Amino acid sequence: MTIFKRSMITLSAAVFGFSSIFVISVLLFMNSLYYEVNMAGLEDTAKTLMTAIGHDKIIEVFRNSGVNQTETINLPFDKGGTYRLTLIAPSGYVLWDSHVTDNLVNHIDREEVIAALEGTEGSSRRESISTGMSRIYYSLPVFNNQRIIGVYRLSVSIPGFISRVSPIIIPFTVFFLIFIAAAFWAIIMYSRSLSVSFGRLVGIVQSSAPLLSGEPVAPEFRSLEKALCAMTEELNLRFEQAKSEGCRLEAILNGLSEAVFAMDNSLNLHLINPKAEKIFNLEGGPGISGGRTMTLLEATRSSELVDIAKKAISGGVPIETELVIRSGQSGEQYFQVYVQRLTAQSAGNIESAYKPDDGGVVLVLREITQLVKLERIRKDFVANVSHELRTPIQLIKGFSETLLDSINEGDKKQNAHFIEIINKNAGIMENLTNDLLVLSSLENNTINTRDMEECSVYSLINEAVSSLTRQAEKKQIEIIVNCPEDLTAFLHGSFIIQALINLLDNGIKYSPEKSKLWISTGLTAKPDPQQNAASQNNKENEELIIEIRDKGIGIPPEHLERIFERFYRVDRSRSRASEAGGTGLGLSIVRHIALLHNGKAEAESHTGEGSIFRISIPYYHGL
Repeated sequence: MTIFKRSMITLSAAVFGFSSIFVISVLLFMNSLYYEVNMAGLEDTAKTLMTAIGHDKIIEVFRNSGVNQTETINLPFDKGGTYRLTLIAPSGYVLWDSHVTDNLVNHIDREEVIAALEGTEGSSRRESISTGMSRIYYSLPVFNNQRIIGVYRLSVSIPGFISRVSPIIIPFTVFFLIFIAAAFWAIIMYSRSLSVSFGRLVGIVQSSAPLLSGEPVAPEFRSLEKALCAMTEELNLRFEQAKSEGCRLEAILNGLSEAVFAMDNSLNLHLINPKAEKIFNLEGGPGISGGRTMTLLEATRSSELVDIAKKAISGGVPIETELVIRSGQSGEQYFQVYVQRLTAQSAGNIESAYKPDDGGVVLVLREITQLVKLERIRKDFVANVSHELRTPIQLIKGFSETLLDSINEGDKKQNAHFIEIINKNAGIMENLTNDLLVLSSLENNTINTRDMEECSVYSLINEAVSSLTRQAEKKQIEIIVNCPEDLTAFLHGSFIIQALINLLDNGIKYSPEKSKLWISTGLTAKPDPQQNAASQNNKENEELIIEIRDKGIGIPPEHLERIFERFYRVDRSRSRASEAGGTGLGLSIVRHIALLHNGKAEAESHTGEGSIFRISIPYYHGL
């Protein structure tokens, strides 16, 4: 048996099966439609009959119903007609039925009765137990003063499925047989034409491809199979070469730390490496194997990059420049940009893989945002240190020269004043140098975490408060400590004292006289959604919170994010810290001490209402 005969038999069986399924589906659909149409008609009839009988009359029947009043209830309804009317009490007891008077059962479990007693219209289809006939039912709730007092139900008998379709079985069968015969004839004719077409195709393939040995599955395809096998072998070889080339290209592009875009002269992207997708958030964009069409402007949202690419295309020479891209989420991003136009000679593997007839352009971006920020920090640091040192150096130099000139005059009081100024500014320089050394050691991670030991938090706070007692007494500021005496934790004690002194010193400087400072400590659960409640109650998931609150001048909200930066000043009025011996590094040291303990430093403040500085440190106890 040839493949065409097998195909013809299979197709014939499929046509017969499909036709049978179609006929059965139509009959089932028509049967369902028949019930729906009759149910809709029954609904209209039920509402019409209720109106004709009168709602008040029906309510009167339910209100006056006793144990059994089938003989006394008289309704204007045709008892021998097609429709069967039933009045049912809320208990399911049948008060009146137009067709059945004996052997009536309780109807409380009927689907349509349950729906009506719940206050909605109900319908169902089943064989009636009372009459023994297949019927459809439709029920309505009977209301009296917003209360359901019974169920009004109308039903009608319906013929069976066989009795409805029996008149059309013979003509429908004849039509079905004629349809099947016509379909078989069409399949035979189509198979013959297909066989002729394949014969012509075999001749074409044989004239353009070498033959291979081997027995085909079907006689008609003997020559065609041999020719196609040879073509397939050649195509597979070429495909493997292209796949290997693509894998090498993909490995190179995936390993690059630069973003790479390859596009045609219209700036439609053909290739984007993963680094570019990450930088520009291009999930679902065109990858190495291609994807949906996207332009350079759509991908980067940078008109400057588009202008650079167009310039490289028009000029024909490579372009190397720096570019700043601003976005709402990442802020400013700095890139080194290199653009090279691809010509027919320089396109190479990338060009041959995408558009051989269009040279296009390759654009490479190397992100240097971190380098720019570090350079800016370095410049700001040098400028700030120079600014902080300039004034004390000038004062020391000037007063020392004045002191030298006035040695012979013998004015001891004036000389003592000059020496006091020199000593004060030398102290400022010493404090600045010490703070810079501390900050440098913290930033360079030269502190050994093994030096942490179990310390009494209460003792550390008392030591810090004692160091600033005289300074607080000068302004009559009361420092209130709220810390459990038995609270201990593994800490770098000296650094915690340094952080507390810096925060208390700021609080005293910027608080009015006769005010108060509060220091409070406590443990709080560190939220972890991946842990269960039992593990969250564990000490290992708690944080030690040290909070210092004052009633000082406060900090404007726009400055809160930067107050922990080195030498940052909110405004000139707050720069008086330098007059009081401050270095501008105190809060930066606090932040780095918190980071040393794997914690964080935060601030809350409102202008004129005071500030709250908070150090949060993971709590380790009994290690």
